[in-house]
Amino acid sequence: MSNRLRAPGRAPRTVRVDPDLVPPAERHARHRSDHQSALLRLVDQAAGAAGDLLALAVPVDCVCCGAEDRALCIACDRNIRRLTHEPFRAERGAPALMDVDGTVLLPVVAAGVYREELAQALLSFKRHGQHQLGDSLGRALAGAVRAATDGAEGICLVPVPTSNAAFLKRGFSPVHLLLRKVSRQLPELRVAHVLEKSGTSVLQLPGGQKGLDRGGRARRVRGSMRVHQRGRKRLPGHRCVIVDDVLTTGATLSEAARALHLAGAVVAGAVVLAATRAPDSAGSGAASAEARGEGHDLEKNKPGKDE
Repeated sequence: MSNRLRAPGRAPRTVRVDPDLVPPAERHARHRSDHQSALLRLVDQAAGAAGDLLALAVPVDCVCCGAEDRALCIACDRNIRRLTHEPFRAERGAPALMDVDGTVLLPVVAAGVYREELAQALLSFKRHGQHQLGDSLGRALAGAVRAATDGAEGICLVPVPTSNAAFLKRGFSPVHLLLRKVSRQLPELRVAHVLEKSGTSVLQLPGGQKGLDRGGRARRVRGSMRVHQRGRKRLPGHRCVIVDDVLTTGATLSEAARALHLAGAVVAGAVVLAATRAPDSAGSGAASAEARGEGHDLEKNKPGKDE
């Protein structure tokens, strides 16, 4: 198995497994700029300085630890880098993406596990419109996309669409906004906005998918996506990688893959920013966290889909 989303028929490679199953050794975060160009690095530094001046006029607190003057303090940003330092294959924690005999139906690369600073930052970005967090989260998502597609040619990234209700509530689509950050770092990858909500899912319930079991999530999203008319002409034969923010049971990614397959696309896999631990299968993750002395409650801040 490899982090890369390989084409059918290629031999599998050995890769890092789910970090909750085999926790990696702690290592220091590396502080590298997202840009190789000295001019772009200078622009980023100037933007950071402008943000510091703005904080004097409009005080802000870190969304993770409450430190003053920054929406994401240096220490918490460092921890997000640490949590997303090594993207990993996450589909085995998503029941909808695995067959009963253990066959992988859709490979998924996750930037990190949905916990600690990564969870807090993502929730603040989605629920409260903290766009200042976009650079840090976009950097993490770009790392996962790079790990999944490195060396592959002709790949296009397809974001999972947000519901109309969620878009009206927030005023933006988190996945699409993060993909803009990814495109700055990986301009060679094309983004295809071809999926849309169909409004014909079998089960229409209020409150998103939070609290639903595997079957409930699958029924809710079944038939909920389609490829719009223009996309149907562009997709046949093209290799696609689906992009979403959070992986839970995999029902949403499975539905997106179904819609793309029907339009003639070749779905190579998916990439997510964070992979959660379901309540009924969180044993390994909870045990790992407890063993490291971390008391973070994964369920307390788990987002509902389109929340």
